[in-house]
Amino acid sequence: MGEKKSTRAAYGEALCEFGNNPKIIALEADLSSCTMSEYFAAKYPERFFNVGIAEANMIDMAAGFATTGKIAFCHSFAMFTAGRGYDQIRNSVAYPRLNVKVIGSHAGLTVGEDGATHQCIEDLSLMRTIPGMTVLAPCDANEAREAVKAIINYNGPCFMRTGRTALDTVTDTISGYNFKLGKGVLLRDGKDVTIIATGLMVQESLKAADLLEKEGIHARIIDMHTIKPIDTDIILKAAAETGAIVTAEEHNIIGGLGAAVCEVVCGEHPAPVIRLGVNDEFGRSGAADKLLQLYGLTPENLVQKAKLAISKKQ
Repeated sequence: MGEKKSTRAAYGEALCEFGNNPKIIALEADLSSCTMSEYFAAKYPERFFNVGIAEANMIDMAAGFATTGKIAFCHSFAMFTAGRGYDQIRNSVAYPRLNVKVIGSHAGLTVGEDGATHQCIEDLSLMRTIPGMTVLAPCDANEAREAVKAIINYNGPCFMRTGRTALDTVTDTISGYNFKLGKGVLLRDGKDVTIIATGLMVQESLKAADLLEKEGIHARIIDMHTIKPIDTDIILKAAAETGAIVTAEEHNIIGGLGAAVCEVVCGEHPAPVIRLGVNDEFGRSGAADKLLQLYGLTPENLVQKAKLAISKKQ
């Protein structure tokens, strides 16, 4: 297991690392020390633009840069990019399919004390319903770095959420781990139930698998870092081979990973799918770890959901 690091910090380091490409420009809505675009700004100040608290304008500026051949990265909290900038992302970026990468930092409940107004639990849902939008939620520092490299090389609009909380880096220890846009990653095999997770719930799912193993239940763990396009092959294989699925996300259960998995399973290979996430309610102010406990985003709750899914097998 690697060092603990937030995906926002890993993102900022990666953008700086790969920022020697002169086509890359970065725009910021006055939160560079939070989104970590400050790393890029320090190294490439001539290609960094702080537009102030004007997220909608920032998205439109990025679209303009993209029409000239630039790879434009936009930064703010997920609540302000996916939320406040939705209209501009839809009409100015996705509709003409421009090469703009929208980064939503401080996503999910683990913004913590900032409370419900800033805890964006709708970003994945909002972004995945936009035609042609690629949507990502890396689970750790290693995966965040790989995701940055991938979206730089991908020509088209992307949204990527990053988080505030430092997380264990796990994907760098998985044998055969390979990051590819639109493809889930099998982190652990199992025959009894499959847990498909995204973001920080990947680490919680691995812990849950250890708990289930002690009870003789073998859980398959899939890291779904790309929410759209969703990897239908790995989902259908899991449905066919394990017969029961649990999804886990730091997001509203409506419209996010769980909904995406249900759409695939229902249409192609019906199997019970139990969704674990925020149950269509707003967050609240509190320490990140306490909020995860309060909303049930824990290994222990995943164990219970896995048992429930198994009990529903045909």
